[in-house]
Amino acid sequence: MTESSVRHLLVVLGDQLNADSVLFDDADPTRDVVWMAEVAGEATHVWSHQSRIALFLAAMRHFAADRRVDGWRVDYRELPARAETDALPTLEAALVEAIARWRPDRVIWVCPGEYRLRRSLKAVVEEAGVVAEERPDRHFLVDESWFGEWAGGRKTLRMEHFYRAQRRRFAVLMDGKEPVGGKFNFDAANRRSFDARGPGLLPEPARFSPDRITRAALDRVAERFADHPGGEHQALENFDWPVTPAQAEQALADFLEQRATGFGDYQDAMWTGAPWLYHSRLSAALNLKLIDPRRVIEAVQAAYRDGRMPLAAAEGFIRQVLGWREFVRGLYWWAMPDYAAGNALEARESLPSFYWQGRMPGGEAIPMACLDQTIGQTLELGYAHHIQRLMITGLFAQLLGVRPQAVHEWYLAIYVDAVEWVELPNVMGMSQYADGGLMASKPYVASGRYVQRMSNYCSHCRFDPGEATGESACPFTTLYWDFLLRHRERFAHHPRTALQWKHVERIDAPRAAAIREQAEAWRERLSRSAGR
Repeated sequence: MTESSVRHLLVVLGDQLNADSVLFDDADPTRDVVWMAEVAGEATHVWSHQSRIALFLAAMRHFAADRRVDGWRVDYRELPARAETDALPTLEAALVEAIARWRPDRVIWVCPGEYRLRRSLKAVVEEAGVVAEERPDRHFLVDESWFGEWAGGRKTLRMEHFYRAQRRRFAVLMDGKEPVGGKFNFDAANRRSFDARGPGLLPEPARFSPDRITRAALDRVAERFADHPGGEHQALENFDWPVTPAQAEQALADFLEQRATGFGDYQDAMWTGAPWLYHSRLSAALNLKLIDPRRVIEAVQAAYRDGRMPLAAAEGFIRQVLGWREFVRGLYWWAMPDYAAGNALEARESLPSFYWQGRMPGGEAIPMACLDQTIGQTLELGYAHHIQRLMITGLFAQLLGVRPQAVHEWYLAIYVDAVEWVELPNVMGMSQYADGGLMASKPYVASGRYVQRMSNYCSHCRFDPGEATGESACPFTTLYWDFLLRHRERFAHHPRTALQWKHVERIDAPRAAAIREQAEAWRERLSRSAGR
Protein backbone atom coordinates (compact mmCIF):
# COMPACT_ATOMS: atom_id res chain seq x y z
CA MET A 1 0.00 0.00 0.00
CA THR A 2 1.35 3.43 -0.92
CA GLU A 3 0.53 6.73 0.69
CA SER A 4 -1.57 7.63 -2.33
CA SER A 5 -3.87 4.59 -2.10
CA VAL A 6 -5.40 5.05 1.34
CA ARG A 7 -9.15 4.68 1.57
CA HIS A 8 -9.78 5.67 5.20
CA LEU A 9 -7.58 7.39 7.74
CA LEU A 10 -8.75 6.01 11.10
CA VAL A 11 -8.06 8.52 13.87
CA VAL A 12 -7.43 6.97 17.30
CA LEU A 13 -7.43 9.49 20.14
CA GLY A 14 -5.51 8.95 23.36
CA ASP A 15 -8.57 8.04 25.42
CA GLN A 16 -10.03 5.62 22.83
CA LEU A 17 -7.77 2.61 23.20
CA ASN A 18 -10.32 -0.18 22.74
CA ALA A 19 -9.63 -2.64 19.96
CA ASP A 20 -13.35 -3.35 19.55
CA SER A 21 -14.05 0.32 18.82
CA VAL A 22 -16.73 1.21 16.29
CA LEU A 23 -13.85 2.85 14.42
CA PHE A 24 -12.81 -0.57 13.11
CA ASP A 25 -16.25 -1.67 11.92
CA ASP A 26 -15.97 -2.40 8.17
CA ALA A 27 -12.34 -1.28 8.20
CA ASP A 28 -9.83 -2.98 5.92
CA PRO A 29 -6.18 -3.38 7.01
CA THR A 30 -5.13 -3.56 3.35
CA ARG A 31 -6.65 -0.21 2.43
CA ASP A 32 -7.00 1.80 5.66
CA VAL A 33 -4.43 3.38 7.99
CA VAL A 34 -4.65 3.80 11.76
CA TRP A 35 -3.38 7.25 12.67
CA MET A 36 -2.24 8.30 16.16
CA ALA A 37 -0.24 11.31 17.32
CA GLU A 38 1.48 12.50 20.46
CA VAL A 39 1.36 16.30 20.53
CA ALA A 40 2.52 18.78 23.14
CA GLY A 41 -0.68 20.80 22.93
CA GLU A 42 -2.70 18.04 24.59
CA ALA A 43 -0.34 18.20 27.58
CA THR A 44 -0.13 21.98 27.79
CA HIS A 45 -3.59 23.39 27.08
CA VAL A 46 -3.90 22.64 30.78
CA TRP A 47 -0.62 22.28 32.69
CA SER A 48 -0.90 18.51 32.92
CA HIS A 49 0.61 16.32 35.61
CA GLN A 50 3.57 14.25 34.44
CA SER A 51 1.84 10.98 35.35
CA ARG A 52 -1.25 11.95 33.36
CA ILE A 53 0.83 12.65 30.25
CA ALA A 54 2.86 9.48 30.76
CA LEU A 55 -0.26 7.33 31.17
CA PHE A 56 -1.71 8.53 27.87
CA LEU A 57 1.57 8.12 25.99
CA ALA A 58 2.38 4.69 27.41
CA ALA A 59 -1.11 3.34 26.78
CA MET A 60 -1.19 4.81 23.25
CA ARG A 61 2.17 3.25 22.37
CA HIS A 62 1.07 -0.15 23.61
CA PHE A 63 -2.15 0.14 21.63
CA ALA A 64 -0.24 1.03 18.46
CA ALA A 65 2.15 -1.89 18.96
CA ASP A 66 -0.77 -4.31 19.41
CA ARG A 67 -2.51 -3.07 16.27
CA ARG A 68 0.65 -3.62 14.24
CA VAL A 69 0.77 -7.19 15.55
CA ASP A 70 -2.85 -7.54 14.42
CA GLY A 71 -1.81 -6.60 10.87
CA TRP A 72 -2.76 -2.94 10.77
CA ARG A 73 -0.63 -0.25 9.22
CA VAL A 74 -0.20 2.32 11.97
CA ASP A 75 1.03 5.83 11.33
CA TYR A 76 2.20 6.82 14.81
CA ARG A 77 3.77 10.18 15.52
CA GLU A 78 5.94 10.20 18.65
CA LEU A 79 6.49 13.42 20.55
CA PRO A 80 9.88 14.95 19.70
CA ALA A 81 12.37 15.08 22.55
CA ARG A 82 12.89 18.83 22.28
CA ALA A 83 10.28 21.54 21.92
CA GLU A 84 12.35 23.53 19.44
CA THR A 85 12.22 20.67 16.95
CA ASP A 86 8.47 20.13 17.30
CA ALA A 87 6.86 21.48 14.13
CA LEU A 88 3.40 20.06 14.91
CA PRO A 89 2.48 21.13 18.45
CA THR A 90 -1.28 20.51 18.17
CA LEU A 91 -3.41 17.54 17.22
CA GLU A 92 -5.08 19.59 14.52
CA ALA A 93 -1.75 20.55 12.92
CA ALA A 94 -0.57 16.93 13.02
CA LEU A 95 -3.80 15.75 11.40
CA VAL A 96 -3.53 18.32 8.60
CA GLU A 97 -0.02 17.04 7.86
CA ALA A 98 -1.21 13.41 7.87
CA ILE A 99 -4.10 14.16 5.51
CA ALA A 100 -1.76 15.91 3.08
CA ARG A 101 0.64 12.97 3.18
CA TRP A 102 -1.85 10.08 2.95
CA ARG A 103 -4.54 11.79 0.84
CA PRO A 104 -7.37 9.56 2.17
CA ASP A 105 -10.85 9.49 0.71
CA ARG A 106 -12.33 9.75 4.18
CA VAL A 107 -11.19 10.53 7.73
CA ILE A 108 -13.07 8.66 10.44
CA TRP A 109 -12.96 9.12 14.20
CA VAL A 110 -15.04 8.27 17.25
CA CYS A 111 -16.73 11.04 19.25
CA PRO A 112 -13.96 12.65 21.34
CA GLY A 113 -14.08 13.18 25.09
CA GLU A 114 -13.86 16.96 24.75
CA TYR A 115 -16.14 19.47 23.09
CA ARG A 116 -13.04 21.38 21.95
CA LEU A 117 -11.73 18.45 19.92
CA ARG A 118 -15.12 17.45 18.59
CA ARG A 119 -15.49 20.84 17.00
CA SER A 120 -11.91 21.27 15.76
CA LEU A 121 -11.48 17.80 14.23
CA LYS A 122 -14.50 18.24 12.01
CA ALA A 123 -13.37 21.70 10.95
CA VAL A 124 -9.84 20.57 10.11
CA VAL A 125 -10.94 17.62 7.98
CA GLU A 126 -13.61 19.55 6.10
CA GLU A 127 -11.20 22.41 5.43
CA ALA A 128 -8.80 19.86 3.94
CA GLY A 129 -11.51 18.91 1.46
CA VAL A 130 -11.88 15.34 2.73
CA VAL A 131 -15.06 13.56 3.78
CA ALA A 132 -15.35 13.64 7.58
CA GLU A 133 -17.15 10.96 9.57
CA GLU A 134 -17.65 10.94 13.33
CA ARG A 135 -18.99 7.74 14.85
CA PRO A 136 -20.75 7.37 18.22
CA ASP A 137 -18.73 5.83 21.03
CA ARG A 138 -20.26 2.45 21.91
CA HIS A 139 -17.91 2.04 24.86
CA PHE A 140 -20.65 3.82 26.81
CA LEU A 141 -23.96 2.19 27.70
CA VAL A 142 -26.07 5.34 27.27
CA ASP A 143 -25.94 7.30 24.03
CA GLU A 144 -26.54 11.01 23.61
CA SER A 145 -30.00 10.64 22.10
CA TRP A 146 -31.26 8.50 24.99
CA PHE A 147 -29.92 10.98 27.53
CA GLY A 148 -31.38 13.90 25.60
CA GLU A 149 -34.84 12.34 25.62
CA TRP A 150 -34.55 11.55 29.32
CA ALA A 151 -33.30 15.04 30.22
CA GLY A 152 -35.69 16.96 27.97
CA GLY A 153 -38.16 19.09 29.88
CA ARG A 154 -36.55 18.47 33.29
CA LYS A 155 -35.57 21.51 35.34
CA THR A 156 -33.05 19.50 37.30
CA LEU A 157 -31.14 16.34 36.40
CA ARG A 158 -30.78 13.92 39.29
CA MET A 159 -28.35 11.07 38.97
CA GLU A 160 -30.42 8.83 41.25
CA HIS A 161 -33.38 8.90 38.86
CA PHE A 162 -31.08 8.27 35.90
CA TYR A 163 -29.32 5.43 37.71
CA ARG A 164 -32.53 3.61 38.57
CA ALA A 165 -33.59 3.79 34.94
CA GLN A 166 -30.29 2.21 33.85
CA ARG A 167 -30.56 -0.55 36.45
CA ARG A 168 -33.93 -1.45 34.96
CA ARG A 169 -32.82 -1.04 31.31
CA PHE A 170 -29.80 -3.32 31.67
CA ALA A 171 -31.15 -5.65 34.38
CA VAL A 172 -28.25 -4.95 36.73
CA LEU A 173 -28.68 -6.13 40.35
CA MET A 174 -32.33 -6.81 39.66
CA ASP A 175 -34.65 -9.64 40.68
CA GLY A 176 -37.20 -9.35 37.94
CA LYS A 177 -38.69 -5.87 38.18
CA GLU A 178 -37.42 -5.24 41.72
CA PRO A 179 -33.93 -4.28 42.86
CA VAL A 180 -31.94 -6.92 44.68
CA GLY A 181 -32.31 -6.41 48.42
CA GLY A 182 -35.44 -4.33 47.98
CA LYS A 183 -33.60 -1.01 47.47
CA PHE A 184 -31.81 0.72 44.63
CA ASN A 185 -29.49 2.65 46.92
CA PHE A 186 -27.47 1.44 49.90
CA ASP A 187 -25.50 4.65 50.23
CA ALA A 188 -26.47 5.08 53.89
CA ALA A 189 -24.51 1.91 54.66
CA ASN A 190 -21.45 3.13 52.78
CA ARG A 191 -20.31 6.08 54.88
CA ARG A 192 -18.28 4.53 57.67
CA SER A 193 -15.04 6.01 58.92
CA PHE A 194 -12.14 4.23 60.56
CA ASP A 195 -11.77 4.18 64.32
CA ALA A 196 -8.61 5.38 66.06
CA ARG A 197 -6.76 2.23 64.97
CA GLY A 198 -7.14 3.21 61.33
CA PRO A 199 -7.55 0.88 58.38
CA GLY A 200 -5.00 -1.65 59.58
CA LEU A 201 -2.90 -3.66 57.17
CA LEU A 202 -4.40 -3.68 53.70
CA PRO A 203 -3.05 -5.54 50.69
CA GLU A 204 -1.28 -3.17 48.33
CA PRO A 205 -3.07 -2.86 44.99
CA ALA A 206 -1.62 -4.58 41.95
CA ARG A 207 1.26 -2.57 40.55
CA PHE A 208 2.57 -2.64 37.01
CA SER A 209 6.28 -2.10 36.57
CA PRO A 210 7.13 -0.14 33.43
CA ASP A 211 8.22 -2.29 30.50
CA ARG A 212 10.39 -1.07 27.64
CA ILE A 213 7.54 0.77 25.92
CA THR A 214 6.32 2.45 29.10
CA ARG A 215 9.84 3.35 30.18
CA ALA A 216 10.43 5.11 26.86
CA ALA A 217 7.23 7.11 27.36
CA LEU A 218 8.30 8.06 30.90
CA ASP A 219 11.69 9.21 29.61
CA ARG A 220 10.06 11.35 26.93
CA VAL A 221 7.79 13.02 29.51
CA ALA A 222 10.78 13.72 31.74
CA GLU A 223 12.57 15.34 28.78
CA ARG A 224 9.70 17.48 27.49
CA PHE A 225 7.71 18.30 30.63
CA ALA A 226 10.23 18.52 33.46
CA ASP A 227 8.57 21.60 34.96
CA HIS A 228 5.06 20.14 35.03
CA PRO A 229 3.28 19.08 38.25
CA GLY A 230 4.71 15.91 39.72
CA GLY A 231 8.29 16.70 38.77
CA GLU A 232 9.32 17.74 42.25
CA HIS A 233 7.47 14.77 43.74
CA GLN A 234 9.22 12.05 41.69
CA ALA A 235 5.89 11.17 40.10
CA LEU A 236 7.45 9.33 37.18
CA GLU A 237 9.47 7.16 39.55
CA ASN A 238 6.19 6.12 41.21
CA PHE A 239 4.40 5.37 37.94
CA ASP A 240 2.74 1.94 38.01
CA TRP A 241 -0.67 2.36 36.36
CA PRO A 242 -2.19 -0.29 34.08
CA VAL A 243 -1.50 0.67 30.47
CA THR A 244 -2.83 -2.36 28.57
CA PRO A 245 -6.14 -4.27 28.54
CA ALA A 246 -4.43 -7.26 30.15
CA GLN A 247 -3.16 -5.10 33.01
CA ALA A 248 -6.59 -3.53 33.44
CA GLU A 249 -8.04 -7.03 33.80
CA GLN A 250 -5.41 -7.81 36.42
CA ALA A 251 -6.32 -4.63 38.31
CA LEU A 252 -9.99 -5.60 38.28
CA ALA A 253 -9.24 -9.12 39.53
CA ASP A 254 -6.95 -7.76 42.23
CA PHE A 255 -9.63 -5.37 43.47
CA LEU A 256 -12.28 -8.08 43.62
CA GLU A 257 -9.97 -10.50 45.42
CA GLN A 258 -8.28 -8.13 47.85
CA ARG A 259 -10.36 -5.04 48.62
CA ALA A 260 -13.91 -5.28 47.26
CA THR A 261 -15.38 -6.55 50.53
CA GLY A 262 -14.53 -3.28 52.30
CA PHE A 263 -15.23 -0.90 49.46
CA GLY A 264 -18.82 -0.18 50.48
CA ASP A 265 -18.15 0.49 54.14
CA TYR A 266 -15.10 2.68 53.63
CA GLN A 267 -15.38 4.22 50.17
CA ASP A 268 -15.70 7.69 51.74
CA ALA A 269 -13.05 7.24 54.45
CA MET A 270 -9.64 8.94 54.42
CA TRP A 271 -6.45 8.19 56.31
CA THR A 272 -2.99 9.75 56.45
CA GLY A 273 -0.45 7.97 54.28
CA ALA A 274 -3.04 5.58 52.81
CA PRO A 275 -3.95 6.76 49.29
CA TRP A 276 -5.57 3.57 47.96
CA LEU A 277 -7.47 2.04 50.90
CA TYR A 278 -10.32 -0.08 49.43
CA HIS A 279 -10.48 1.64 46.03
CA SER A 280 -9.99 -0.13 42.72
CA ARG A 281 -7.59 2.11 40.72
CA LEU A 282 -9.72 1.34 37.65
CA SER A 283 -11.01 4.80 36.70
CA ALA A 284 -8.03 5.65 34.50
CA ALA A 285 -8.22 2.30 32.68
CA LEU A 286 -11.94 2.79 32.15
CA ASN A 287 -11.53 6.33 30.87
CA LEU A 288 -8.80 5.34 28.40
CA LYS A 289 -11.08 2.42 27.41
CA LEU A 290 -8.57 -0.25 28.32
CA ILE A 291 -11.47 -2.11 29.91
CA ASP A 292 -15.18 -2.06 29.10
CA PRO A 293 -17.64 -0.82 31.74
CA ARG A 294 -19.92 -3.77 30.96
CA ARG A 295 -17.11 -6.13 31.88
CA VAL A 296 -16.57 -4.30 35.18
CA ILE A 297 -20.29 -4.24 36.02
CA GLU A 298 -20.65 -7.94 35.20
CA ALA A 299 -17.62 -8.85 37.33
CA VAL A 300 -18.86 -6.88 40.34
CA GLN A 301 -22.35 -8.28 39.99
CA ALA A 302 -20.88 -11.81 39.83
CA ALA A 303 -18.78 -11.09 42.93
CA TYR A 304 -21.97 -10.24 44.80
CA ARG A 305 -23.81 -13.28 43.49
CA ASP A 306 -21.10 -15.71 44.59
CA GLY A 307 -20.62 -14.10 48.00
CA ARG A 308 -17.29 -12.31 47.46
CA MET A 309 -18.75 -8.81 47.77
CA PRO A 310 -21.52 -7.52 50.08
CA LEU A 311 -24.60 -6.13 48.38
CA ALA A 312 -24.02 -2.59 49.68
CA ALA A 313 -20.46 -2.63 48.34
CA ALA A 314 -21.48 -4.04 44.95
CA GLU A 315 -24.34 -1.57 44.60
CA GLY A 316 -22.11 1.35 45.59
CA PHE A 317 -19.47 0.40 43.05
CA ILE A 318 -21.95 -0.22 40.24
CA ARG A 319 -23.60 3.13 41.01
CA GLN A 320 -20.28 4.83 40.26
CA VAL A 321 -19.89 3.06 36.90
CA LEU A 322 -23.45 2.65 35.60
CA GLY A 323 -24.74 5.71 37.45
CA TRP A 324 -22.28 8.56 37.85
CA ARG A 325 -20.00 7.75 34.92
CA GLU A 326 -22.78 7.45 32.36
CA PHE A 327 -24.76 10.32 33.88
CA VAL A 328 -21.96 12.88 33.76
CA ARG A 329 -21.10 11.99 30.17
CA GLY A 330 -24.71 12.44 29.12
CA LEU A 331 -24.90 15.72 30.99
CA TYR A 332 -21.66 16.95 29.44
CA TRP A 333 -22.79 16.55 25.83
CA TRP A 334 -26.35 17.65 26.60
CA ALA A 335 -25.28 20.90 28.30
CA MET A 336 -22.09 21.92 26.49
CA PRO A 337 -20.67 24.38 25.57
CA ASP A 338 -22.49 26.78 27.90
CA TYR A 339 -22.03 24.44 30.86
CA ALA A 340 -18.30 25.16 31.06
CA ALA A 341 -18.93 28.88 31.60
CA GLY A 342 -21.21 28.45 34.63
CA ASN A 343 -20.58 30.47 37.77
CA ALA A 344 -23.90 30.56 39.62
CA LEU A 345 -22.36 31.64 42.93
CA GLU A 346 -20.30 34.41 41.28
CA ALA A 347 -17.02 33.09 42.66
CA ARG A 348 -14.07 35.29 41.71
CA GLU A 349 -11.05 34.22 43.78
CA SER A 350 -7.91 32.76 42.20
CA LEU A 351 -6.81 29.22 42.94
CA PRO A 352 -4.04 29.23 45.60
CA SER A 353 -0.66 28.27 44.20
CA PHE A 354 -0.28 25.43 46.68
CA TYR A 355 -2.73 23.42 44.60
CA TRP A 356 -0.07 23.30 41.89
CA GLN A 357 3.09 23.30 43.99
CA GLY A 358 2.15 21.42 47.18
CA ARG A 359 3.59 24.08 49.43
CA MET A 360 3.13 27.71 50.42
CA PRO A 361 5.12 30.41 48.57
CA GLY A 362 7.85 30.47 51.23
CA GLY A 363 8.36 26.74 50.88
CA GLU A 364 6.57 25.77 54.09
CA ALA A 365 3.95 23.04 54.22
CA ILE A 366 0.30 23.84 53.55
CA PRO A 367 -0.95 24.75 57.06
CA MET A 368 -4.13 22.62 56.88
CA ALA A 369 -3.13 18.97 57.35
CA CYS A 370 -5.98 17.63 55.21
CA LEU A 371 -5.00 19.77 52.23
CA ASP A 372 -1.31 19.12 52.77
CA GLN A 373 -1.93 15.36 52.79
CA THR A 374 -4.37 15.28 49.86
CA ILE A 375 -2.51 17.67 47.57
CA GLY A 376 0.85 16.12 48.41
CA GLN A 377 -0.55 12.69 47.54
CA THR A 378 -2.10 14.08 44.35
CA LEU A 379 1.14 15.62 43.13
CA GLU A 380 3.07 12.45 43.91
CA LEU A 381 0.61 9.99 42.37
CA GLY A 382 -1.76 11.95 40.12
CA TYR A 383 -4.51 10.37 42.21
CA ALA A 384 -6.95 11.05 45.03
CA HIS A 385 -10.20 9.24 45.65
CA HIS A 386 -13.61 10.84 45.18
CA ILE A 387 -14.08 12.16 48.74
CA GLN A 388 -10.60 13.65 48.84
CA ARG A 389 -11.50 15.44 45.61
CA LEU A 390 -15.01 16.49 46.58
CA MET A 391 -14.67 17.21 50.29
CA ILE A 392 -11.05 18.34 50.65
CA THR A 393 -9.67 20.04 47.54
CA GLY A 394 -13.05 20.83 45.99
CA LEU A 395 -14.70 21.91 49.23
CA PHE A 396 -11.91 24.29 50.15
CA ALA A 397 -12.02 25.94 46.73
CA GLN A 398 -15.80 26.26 46.96
CA LEU A 399 -15.71 27.81 50.44
CA LEU A 400 -12.87 30.14 49.50
CA GLY A 401 -14.88 31.32 46.50
CA VAL A 402 -12.47 30.29 43.73
CA ARG A 403 -13.54 30.92 40.15
CA PRO A 404 -14.93 27.52 39.04
CA GLN A 405 -13.10 27.55 35.69
CA ALA A 406 -9.78 27.67 37.58
CA VAL A 407 -10.85 24.69 39.68
CA HIS A 408 -11.87 22.82 36.52
CA GLU A 409 -8.50 23.51 34.90
CA TRP A 410 -6.66 22.11 37.93
CA TYR A 411 -8.69 18.91 38.10
CA LEU A 412 -8.37 18.31 34.36
CA ALA A 413 -4.62 18.84 34.52
CA ILE A 414 -3.71 17.04 37.68
CA TYR A 415 -5.47 13.64 37.79
CA VAL A 416 -4.43 10.66 35.68
CA ASP A 417 -8.05 9.66 35.02
CA ALA A 418 -9.17 13.14 33.94
CA VAL A 419 -10.93 13.44 30.59
CA GLU A 420 -13.11 16.51 30.20
CA TRP A 421 -16.43 14.68 29.70
CA VAL A 422 -16.16 13.15 33.18
CA GLU A 423 -14.15 15.79 35.00
CA LEU A 424 -15.97 18.98 34.04
CA PRO A 425 -19.52 18.04 35.18
CA ASN A 426 -18.18 16.62 38.44
CA VAL A 427 -16.31 19.85 39.17
CA MET A 428 -18.76 22.42 37.83
CA GLY A 429 -21.91 20.67 39.00
CA MET A 430 -21.10 18.43 41.95
CA SER A 431 -18.09 20.13 43.51
CA GLN A 432 -18.53 23.86 42.83
CA TYR A 433 -22.31 24.22 42.25
CA ALA A 434 -21.40 26.43 39.30
CA ASP A 435 -24.43 25.21 37.33
CA GLY A 436 -26.84 26.57 39.93
CA GLY A 437 -28.32 23.20 40.85
CA LEU A 438 -28.84 21.51 37.50
CA MET A 439 -26.78 18.50 38.58
CA ALA A 440 -26.79 18.60 42.39
CA SER A 441 -29.74 19.81 44.42
CA LYS A 442 -27.55 21.69 46.91
CA PRO A 443 -23.95 22.75 47.41
CA TYR A 444 -21.76 20.08 48.99
CA VAL A 445 -20.42 22.26 51.78
CA ALA A 446 -19.34 21.27 55.28
CA SER A 447 -17.16 22.51 58.12
CA GLY A 448 -13.95 20.98 59.37
CA ARG A 449 -16.08 18.65 61.47
CA TYR A 450 -16.78 16.55 58.37
CA VAL A 451 -13.07 16.12 57.73
CA GLN A 452 -12.56 15.19 61.37
CA ARG A 453 -15.33 12.57 61.21
CA MET A 454 -14.13 10.90 58.00
CA SER A 455 -10.35 10.93 58.52
CA ASN A 456 -7.50 11.29 60.98
CA TYR A 457 -6.19 14.40 59.27
CA CYS A 458 -7.31 16.73 62.05
CA SER A 459 -5.28 14.82 64.64
CA HIS A 460 -2.12 16.01 62.83
CA CYS A 461 -3.30 19.61 62.40
CA ARG A 462 -2.80 22.72 64.50
CA PHE A 463 -6.31 23.95 63.73
CA ASP A 464 -9.44 23.05 65.69
CA PRO A 465 -12.33 21.98 63.41
CA GLY A 466 -14.81 23.05 66.07
CA GLU A 467 -13.67 26.68 66.03
CA ALA A 468 -14.60 29.32 63.46
CA THR A 469 -12.71 32.29 64.90
CA GLY A 470 -9.47 32.80 66.75
CA GLU A 471 -5.90 31.65 66.19
CA SER A 472 -6.75 27.94 66.35
CA ALA A 473 -9.85 28.18 64.15
CA CYS A 474 -9.97 25.70 61.27
CA PRO A 475 -10.02 27.56 57.94
CA PHE A 476 -12.60 25.07 56.64
CA THR A 477 -14.89 25.94 59.53
CA THR A 478 -14.32 29.68 59.23
CA LEU A 479 -14.96 29.64 55.51
CA TYR A 480 -17.96 27.32 55.92
CA TRP A 481 -19.79 29.77 58.15
CA ASP A 482 -18.72 32.63 55.92
CA PHE A 483 -20.17 30.72 52.96
CA LEU A 484 -23.49 30.30 54.77
CA LEU A 485 -23.56 33.99 55.63
CA ARG A 486 -22.66 35.11 52.09
CA HIS A 487 -25.26 32.88 50.43
CA ARG A 488 -27.99 33.09 53.05
CA GLU A 489 -30.52 34.75 50.78
CA ARG A 490 -30.08 32.15 48.05
CA PHE A 491 -30.33 29.01 50.20
CA ALA A 492 -32.16 29.87 53.43
CA HIS A 493 -35.51 28.73 52.00
CA HIS A 494 -34.25 25.97 49.74
CA PRO A 495 -36.05 22.74 50.73
CA ARG A 496 -32.83 20.73 51.03
CA THR A 497 -30.67 23.42 52.65
CA ALA A 498 -33.05 25.31 54.94
CA LEU A 499 -31.98 23.33 58.02
CA GLN A 500 -28.30 23.92 57.32
CA TRP A 501 -28.82 27.64 56.83
CA LYS A 502 -31.14 27.86 59.84
CA HIS A 503 -28.06 27.68 62.08
CA VAL A 504 -27.04 31.08 60.71
CA GLU A 505 -29.97 32.66 62.52
CA ARG A 506 -28.28 31.92 65.85
CA ILE A 507 -25.15 33.88 64.92
CA ASP A 508 -25.21 37.37 66.41
CA ALA A 509 -23.85 40.39 64.57
CA PRO A 510 -20.46 40.61 66.35
CA ARG A 511 -19.71 36.91 65.74
CA ALA A 512 -20.80 37.16 62.13
CA ALA A 513 -18.48 40.12 61.65
CA ALA A 514 -15.60 38.19 63.25
CA ILE A 515 -16.20 35.23 60.94
CA ARG A 516 -16.27 37.45 57.88
CA GLU A 517 -13.11 39.23 58.97
CA GLN A 518 -11.20 36.00 59.53
CA ALA A 519 -12.45 34.57 56.23
CA GLU A 520 -11.30 37.67 54.37
CA ALA A 521 -7.91 37.43 56.07
CA TRP A 522 -7.52 33.92 54.65
CA ARG A 523 -8.58 35.11 51.20
CA GLU A 524 -6.10 37.96 51.35
CA ARG A 525 -3.29 35.67 52.46
CA LEU A 526 -4.00 33.10 49.78
CA SER A 527 -4.59 35.62 47.00
CA ARG A 528 -0.97 36.64 47.37
CA SER A 529 -0.01 33.07 46.46
CA ALA A 530 -2.38 32.59 43.53
CA GLY A 531 -1.34 31.10 40.24
CA ARG A 532 1.06 28.35 39.24
